[in-house]
Amino acid sequence: MAVERPELVAVGVEEEFHTVDLETHRLRPRADGLLEQLHPDRFVAELQRSVVETNSRPFVRLADLAEDLAALRRRVVEAAEPLGLGIVAAGTVPLVDLDALKVTPDERYENMLEEYQQLTREQLICGAQVHVDAGDRDMAVAVAHRIGPWLPPLLALSASSPYWLGTDTGYASYRTLLWQRWPTTGPLGAFASAEEYDRMLADLVRSGVISDPGMAYFDVRPSAHLPTVELRVCDACPRVEDVVLLAGLFRALVIREMDAVAAGEPAAPVRTELVRAATWRAARSGLDGELVDPRSGVPVPAGELLRGLLDDLRPMLERTGDWELVAEMTEGALTRGDSAARQRAAFAVGGMDDVVELLLAETRANTEWAPGPPRRSVTRMTADYRTESDEAVVFDGSARAPYEMIMAVLDRLGADGLRERERERDEVQRRLGMTFRVAGEEEERLFPFDLVPRVIAAEDWRPLQAGLRQRVRALEAFLHDAYGERAAVRDGVLPAWAIDDSPGLRPEGRRVPRSAVRCAVAGLDLVRDGAGRWVVLEDNLRVPSGIGYAMANRWLTTRVLPELVRTSRMPPPSRAVAVLRAALTSASPALAVVTSGERDSAFYEHRMLAREMGVPLVTPDRLVVTGDGVRIDGPEGAHVEVLYRRVGEDELFDAVGPGLLEAMERGAVTLANAPGNGVGDDKALYVHVPRLIEYYLGERPLLDNVTTYLCRDPDQRAEALDRLKELVIKPVDGYGGSDVLIGPEASAAELAEARERILAEPARWIAQETVELSTHPTFVDGRLEPRAVDLRAFVVQGPEPVVVPLALTRVAPASSRIVNSSQGGGSKDTWLMR
Repeated sequence: MAVERPELVAVGVEEEFHTVDLETHRLRPRADGLLEQLHPDRFVAELQRSVVETNSRPFVRLADLAEDLAALRRRVVEAAEPLGLGIVAAGTVPLVDLDALKVTPDERYENMLEEYQQLTREQLICGAQVHVDAGDRDMAVAVAHRIGPWLPPLLALSASSPYWLGTDTGYASYRTLLWQRWPTTGPLGAFASAEEYDRMLADLVRSGVISDPGMAYFDVRPSAHLPTVELRVCDACPRVEDVVLLAGLFRALVIREMDAVAAGEPAAPVRTELVRAATWRAARSGLDGELVDPRSGVPVPAGELLRGLLDDLRPMLERTGDWELVAEMTEGALTRGDSAARQRAAFAVGGMDDVVELLLAETRANTEWAPGPPRRSVTRMTADYRTESDEAVVFDGSARAPYEMIMAVLDRLGADGLRERERERDEVQRRLGMTFRVAGEEEERLFPFDLVPRVIAAEDWRPLQAGLRQRVRALEAFLHDAYGERAAVRDGVLPAWAIDDSPGLRPEGRRVPRSAVRCAVAGLDLVRDGAGRWVVLEDNLRVPSGIGYAMANRWLTTRVLPELVRTSRMPPPSRAVAVLRAALTSASPALAVVTSGERDSAFYEHRMLAREMGVPLVTPDRLVVTGDGVRIDGPEGAHVEVLYRRVGEDELFDAVGPGLLEAMERGAVTLANAPGNGVGDDKALYVHVPRLIEYYLGERPLLDNVTTYLCRDPDQRAEALDRLKELVIKPVDGYGGSDVLIGPEASAAELAEARERILAEPARWIAQETVELSTHPTFVDGRLEPRAVDLRAFVVQGPEPVVVPLALTRVAPASSRIVNSSQGGGSKDTWLMR
């Protein structure tokens, strides 16, 4: 069985809620009217008309998941209360009138009622289901069986259904007993593959016992269509933090078993009879009694088992950044006790009405990630704002935690105030000369800058920095190897064509001294999807631009929105200048910036960087090679030993002459960046970078690539051509968004043209899976709109690689994924939180 596992594992949650009459506290079948007011993608009907289900987005970070879950709860509670309804997240509600309840009018549900009779009528229960990305369905099937023995402790954490039809059942989770009456519940057996699992489902349907694969209600199950594994054994939880805790622990369990499968470790024997018995024990006792230890098979106190499980999962929780949060929530849950115990305490004081009041209050209450009343700091400018992949705005229109202060300021200013700040911005840009020119245009444009800053949370920025440094170290090693021994080719890590056929391979690259740093400044483009996964889109190792514009963006924010910057505690741009200058002058302090001059589209940046670093700005025609190196032609004739080139290597060598190459070869002058670096940022080489990291550094890659197909390979080309409408097509040596085709946005004629290009020159093209880029609020025509964004981060190398403490966020035009300014995109100030 071939299995793949994702490095960044996303987790999502479905929560089921009872609808309860606020006065009588009885279950009421009014979910259909409630759902008419709610977004159909996030709120759906269930079997019973007294149940509403919410669907979170999948997220990598648990804190993001918690915010989304809290926002969904806020929205359903707000919609329900004017209808006289309360929302309860619990396995069962104690006060029920069976005769008043009916199933949702849906053909599938009505068929279930006809077939299962009383079992369907009594399905008055709610659960919390957790979905974890397993990479592919074979992996999901393998994990679903292996993980079974560890599900009963999670059930005990969620236990919230001690009462059924007005009676104390004696169980912490009576929902479990009701649920297990269905013919396809309980632990899942072992299967060799997803194909074998699907055959079993087909056999169940053929037997007539179930009507469709969706009725496979195993305690944990693989999705029928997606590469996910789903936890289904748990009760619904009144407290959001308990749901987040379940998600964190379940994901860690899944990751542990995925690691074991990927390493070829055999599964421990799983006796489903023992798992079923342990599940009953958890349903009976919850957290108050003993649970069955999956390893020894003997009863142990619930707290002891859960703390032991937490310790076992610590490496996985640390990998996902969840250790401290999950450890804190676990201790909180054990101290608080399960919901069943809290309900019984409420009953002892005031009977069933107090039980329902407790459940209503706990369900309504927000958590530490969403404290207080619903936050409305952006609603005046985000009517109908789409939050499907947004970084800053939660589902209900409130601000995510890092953006609360920013959104509060924007809300105070309002649309008119922000328009006035835009006019100030334009004046400042004209005064600073902050312009650029698009190829083929005579007039210069103001560099497009949006007022709403982007926040990269410390939890994201810390691991990104480590991954960026790692990647540049490996690419530096490759550049030396490509123009040297070519050991990676010799050892079979890299095909020879990846070097020999690269458009960036240059004979001048072989004349760079072995001791020189070839890539002094690297610009790496990253994108983030809606789940929070960061991936590298491309590497820029020739003459990457953007540091100066990132600095200018911070100046603009400081001048135009000073009230934001005063409270942000961001490092000043001068710190980035110091980092850049230190790297460039590590070989010698005699530095100059080389530019094409005012005709260059990025001349503003060249001029600004030279000014800020306090070094000369020169055009190639002013450089003169002498016997002892290079000097600047003119009255002062300054000697230069490091050239930070912001021009193409051909232009530089043609203007200065062959003497420059000779001076570089003997070490009299250093070129930053070295000629021939294009072989390292070729998009065909990009596919191999993760393996190069492992080969040169002996380390696991910390940053993922986008899945990429090399059109020169016949099999990969066939897949790319078959899926042109789904993929992004790029030339291997392209830049600036030129010749990029976004398949989902392309016309039939554009797709046909792309097909012809690939067939004519397959080696010139790659295809990539389409990443659903995260979006960010952007001020457009008096309102905030979500626009796709990417991030260009910079790594400079002197003795060691250092990540520049400034980054450039680029913004795509409306309904586009291309973020380059020459294609109509813009930029934002980017706050890198420490």
